[in-house]
Amino acid sequence: MLNVFWSLGTSSKFIQSLPESISMSRKRRVHSATFKGKVALEALKELKPINVLASQYEVQPNQISTWKKQLKEGVSEIFSRKRGKAKDDSRKAEKHLYEEIGRLKMELDWF
Repeated sequence: MLNVFWSLGTSSKFIQSLPESISMSRKRRVHSATFKGKVALEALKELKPINVLASQYEVQPNQISTWKKQLKEGVSEIFSRKRGKAKDDSRKAEKHLYEEIGRLKMELDWF
């Protein structure tokens, strides 16, 4: 069938005359992180086969496998020490800002 299309040429009038079911143009969907996490977590539980999940959530099975793999690799980052270090850094920054506010308040009250 594809050979027929190429032999007829790919003029824009011909492509526009094709029914939508043949034209194969589809908009790319962007899934939220929450949706990806939900699907990946359900795939990780392995209560249903990936093909069933793919049809249920209307995504490709290989996409679910990718999200599942990313979830497995990213779990260690959630419990890493770097996350605690980031909280300490933000507390230090907050303390510094409060000190600066106090100094500026004193200067305003002084004048």
